[in-house]
Amino acid sequence: MKLKLVGGDSAGVVTAYYMCTENGAGPERDELDFEFLGNRSGQPYLIQTNVYKNGTGGREMRHMLWFDPTEDFHTYSILWNNHQIVFFVDKVPIRVFKNNGEANNFFPNEKPMYLFSSIWNADEWATRGGLEKTDWKKAPFVSSYKDFNVDGCQWEDPYPACVSTTTKNWWDQYDAWHLSDAQKMDYAWIQRNLVIYDYCKDSERYPTLPVECPLSPWE
Repeated sequence: MKLKLVGGDSAGVVTAYYMCTENGAGPERDELDFEFLGNRSGQPYLIQTNVYKNGTGGREMRHMLWFDPTEDFHTYSILWNNHQIVFFVDKVPIRVFKNNGEANNFFPNEKPMYLFSSIWNADEWATRGGLEKTDWKKAPFVSSYKDFNVDGCQWEDPYPACVSTTTKNWWDQYDAWHLSDAQKMDYAWIQRNLVIYDYCKDSERYPTLPVECPLSPWE
């Protein structure tokens, strides 16, 4: 999807583009999130990603962007297969979430997902931890979307003919299981320069590291 985000003073406003297994925020949902956290004018926009499985999230990462996302349209993409989930911005991988190849409670790969978009008021947490509130005098808050595209396997009960084990589709083939060498270079630059928060490095929040955190994004 190409998005252009709310310009000006957008503190407290969250634009969301996400995949979810339910038409609602049910307690057992799987979910893959792009959330764009609005800002007070002059401050950087932050992009938050999150992964839920069976209703459990808490796997947030936050990044700064290397451009102003309010000035023009930029492309935001998710690659989701049985080996990894990769969040891309303008084809640059900003986050890699790997599977361990075993039954687990962190990698969503057992339920089909819908695709959603929304814009909502989250001023209790979205901007500077909730210190900056939405200025409703600046409304309306408008994010623009265009050029949606998807390569995917449409679900059919009990399971679709294009199920991943057939490896017929490009996203289920070897090259999509790992970052390419060029992607690894881009990803390394992002990690060095633009990561604001990584739940895997938050020892106060998680004294015991979540089991998925040691999985290497480079493999």
